Amino acid sequence: MIEKIDISGNGYKVEESFKKYAEKRLGKLDKYLPRGSKKDIVAKVVVAEIGKGKSDKYEISVAMEIPGGKVIAARDECSNVFAGVDLVEAKLAGQIRRYKLEAQPHRQRRSWRNLFIRKK
Repeated sequence: MIEKIDISGNGYKVEESFKKYAEKRLGKLDKYLPRGSKKDIVAKVVVAEIGKGKSDKYEISVAMEIPGGKVIAARDECSNVFAGVDLVEAKLAGQIRRYKLEAQPHRQRRSWRNLFIRKK
């Protein structure tokens, strides 16, 4: 689990239930990260209320700082803050998978194939 998650609101009072939900959903994203960079990740969540009045809209933005100077960020607008966290989580998961592919070298298939083929 990602332990350092800072949640703040801009024109929105952050409730305890939202904090628990966001920590639960975003904390699970460390399973997609390379093993060496899991310890020192810092995630910052900002919830801003955009539309006041009839149509309340919220903007949820998340920035994850990964050791080595890499920042992965996602932002989404939604009418429900809990649904917005789900959308941002899906966006971050895709970006983290791409980062992991870039950060770790691929194994070649030939090397595995050569292990099981008998040489004559």
